[in-house]
Amino acid sequence: MINFLKKMPRLTQSENVKLFEQEWSQWLGVRHSVFINSGASANLITMAAIKELFGGGEIIVPPLTWVSDIASVIQNGFSPVFADINPKTLSMDTDEILSKITENTRAVFMTHVQGFNGLSDKLLQVLKEKNIPLIEDVCESHGATFRGNKLGSYGLVSNFSFYFAHHMSTIEGGMVCTNDSDLYEMFRMLRSHGMVRESENNEIRETYVRKHPDLSPDFIFAFPAYNVRNTEIGAVLGRNQLKRLDENNRKRSRNFELFLENLDSTKYRTDFDLEGSCNYAFNLVLKKPDTEFRDLLEAAMRDARIEFRRGSSGGGNQIRQPYLKGIVPDKAWEQYPRTEHIHFFGYYIGNYPTLTPERILALCGFLNAIE
Repeated sequence: MINFLKKMPRLTQSENVKLFEQEWSQWLGVRHSVFINSGASANLITMAAIKELFGGGEIIVPPLTWVSDIASVIQNGFSPVFADINPKTLSMDTDEILSKITENTRAVFMTHVQGFNGLSDKLLQVLKEKNIPLIEDVCESHGATFRGNKLGSYGLVSNFSFYFAHHMSTIEGGMVCTNDSDLYEMFRMLRSHGMVRESENNEIRETYVRKHPDLSPDFIFAFPAYNVRNTEIGAVLGRNQLKRLDENNRKRSRNFELFLENLDSTKYRTDFDLEGSCNYAFNLVLKKPDTEFRDLLEAAMRDARIEFRRGSSGGGNQIRQPYLKGIVPDKAWEQYPRTEHIHFFGYYIGNYPTLTPERILALCGFLNAIE
């Protein structure tokens, strides 16, 4: 970064952004990627594109996710339809999803929660048969896989976040990925005010120019879009972070396995489905809904200065949040008991590559000793 800045370069979106997009696409195994300013913006322009392609309707979403997934659905005029989670992956349960599909379903928006895989053969097969697009939120699961391929390479679109707490960081940043060339061109325009000149496809640009001879070719706006561009600084950080991602992920996976192997399975859940997982957090979930033990646990962790987040991804059950008041029925959260358990009795603790086995074992010993 220092060497880059010494050159007094152009700092807004330029050559390093293009190179980062290409290198990310190659790493992920997709044709196209678009670097933007956050994972939340990735959600936003993805839902804008789905609306443009398929019109309004319903999007199936998890109640355990980050706020921007559901907010992007609402902001684009869709109705969120919730499907409860699988306790072993914290992602939406396949059968729950399939039970919510109707003729109004426009997409399934799967969040791969904190490094776990949410896909199944059954889900992919039914969505293919019904011609329902899959959108993958992989913001918390860089490098996790299903059937040997990386999450984010299965859906029509996938979204990533490079927020500083995630597997790799550009401080703030995100990526939208797809194998669909037309969608790629749309994302490029949606990223930058809807400007047609942002498209790399000459035919698309020329078509708009012919249709709108009264407009300057440099200022044709195809969509009522956004400015969610990122910078060369973010791209330089991302390109260098990407070089270390796989090795750091291997360290995190070893850490998580050691954590679960040494955690008291009579008090905490240890039966997560780890196949293909890549977790940036230690998931600490009480086996039973015991409020007295929960309060003891939280007080002990605070006293020991162990940083944690209750409710896991996004603070627990999103259906309880104020922004959904009037959109979902009152007390609708009661219909999602698996997510409710995480809301009140689930936590995550940071899992980072430089953690030593000794510190992980000490953490497990501390948690196991709480009575």
